[in-house]
Amino acid sequence: MDHFSLIDGAMHAESVPLALIAEQVGTPVYVYSRATLTRHARVFREGLAGVERPHFAYAIKANPNLAVLKVLADEGYGADVVSGGELARALASGMKAEDVVFSGVGKTRAELQRALDAGLGQFNLELEEEGEALSGLAVASGRRANATLRVNPDVDAGTHAKISTGKRENKFGVPIDQAPAIFGRLAALPGLAMRGIAIHIGSQLFDLAPLEAAYRRVGELVAQLRAAGHPIERVDLGGGLGVPYKAGDNPPSPAEYGAMVARVTKGWDVTLMFEPGRVIAGNAGVLLTRVIWVKPGVVHPYVIVDAAMNDLMRPALYDAWHDFAAVRPTGARMIANIAGPVCESGDTFAMAREIDAVKSGDLAVFRTAGAYGATMASTYNSRGLVPEVMVDGDKYAVVADRIAPETIIAAERLPEWLTA
Repeated sequence: MDHFSLIDGAMHAESVPLALIAEQVGTPVYVYSRATLTRHARVFREGLAGVERPHFAYAIKANPNLAVLKVLADEGYGADVVSGGELARALASGMKAEDVVFSGVGKTRAELQRALDAGLGQFNLELEEEGEALSGLAVASGRRANATLRVNPDVDAGTHAKISTGKRENKFGVPIDQAPAIFGRLAALPGLAMRGIAIHIGSQLFDLAPLEAAYRRVGELVAQLRAAGHPIERVDLGGGLGVPYKAGDNPPSPAEYGAMVARVTKGWDVTLMFEPGRVIAGNAGVLLTRVIWVKPGVVHPYVIVDAAMNDLMRPALYDAWHDFAAVRPTGARMIANIAGPVCESGDTFAMAREIDAVKSGDLAVFRTAGAYGATMASTYNSRGLVPEVMVDGDKYAVVADRIAPETIIAAERLPEWLTA
């Protein structure tokens, strides 16, 4: 459920007309619903109510806007971060350092040091050398770093290849069969407190079976590590639950997921850590755009909108689906291709799709754009960075400014030897 609906024939975000935002902020623009974020955060937590000692760390990469993070911090969520920049955002939003988990396969030594200095709650180690480096930094700083070892269970998540992370050929984690030996060596290092195991097999998952298979393998590993004398206190189960992008999509609910987790992890006696991202933010946002032209095509017309692949990368990157809807639908329908103004044939959002009939000047939205939208934007074709707005009931605020091309150009320099 989201809070983007028709009121008197026009689409609103909660109680704010999208046409008003377009008029006052301009397009393209991302629009987020606070009520939807709050509801999804609570539904996810309620779905895991049957799990003992859960810890919730929102995956910041899904949507790192400070206003989004503040809403989730107020709901008691910590953060899953994958860079020093994301750590800074988590702390700036009011999330506690001890509630932050640092994931990611390429943490630099400088980022590890910054996280140590901040009092980070957990490091998810991706390789043995990373653990050795963290040990050295911790000892030199007079600190002790809480850490888990991320394992790769070699489970096919059944999702898009570019968002699958749990197969042996993926870059994430250590092979699960090598984990006991690696864990033992890391546990012996000074400055490290090896607390447990971490796992994440992919994103946008519609089937609980791969997750259950991966979790069962982790359960066996936990038992093996304990038998070797290691006190396992935490298991980080990652995230990955899918969201519906189009009619007919039926991902597992948080309650269904929670029931599976409770069943599989019964008796583990650990803190279970969860890193939801898309399932919280995905349907909490839309990308509001304006039709520039409806261009005749050989087979179907092209609806050219002012949003482009640099604003919403997912369709070009993953052939991802985003529903396209008119802000003021007439009831008429058309079959069209939807494309942006960027000079790439890949700058298309849909081909031969049945959509609300639109014409030049009309407003429309790409739905389910609250996750992996603005955060993946670029300035390709020297386009500005898209702004972000948050709605709360009958009011709204710009929570990220539009960054104009002129501002971006002003950050560039010509060397002396080109101006002489």
